[in-house]
Amino acid sequence: MRSLRLPLALLLAATALFTAGCATTTARVQPWERATLADYTMRPDRDPLALAMAEHVYFSRESATGGRGVGGSGCGCN
Repeated sequence: MRSLRLPLALLLAATALFTAGCATTTARVQPWERATLADYTMRPDRDPLALAMAEHVYFSRESATGGRGVGGSGCGCN
């Protein structure tokens, strides 16, 4: 029984340290990197046709969801 406690305690301690280390990291965007993130290609709505098609597929597949001006029950009909 004692031989299982030490590896388990070490595993728990390593997991706690790893989790604490991942939780405290912060990703800071530097001023010179903001232009890259504000680029047109980073916008999810840059192509209105692709966005409309993706929304049509999403809302026709989801059951009984509304929103964004679409009605229906998820049957897939227009």
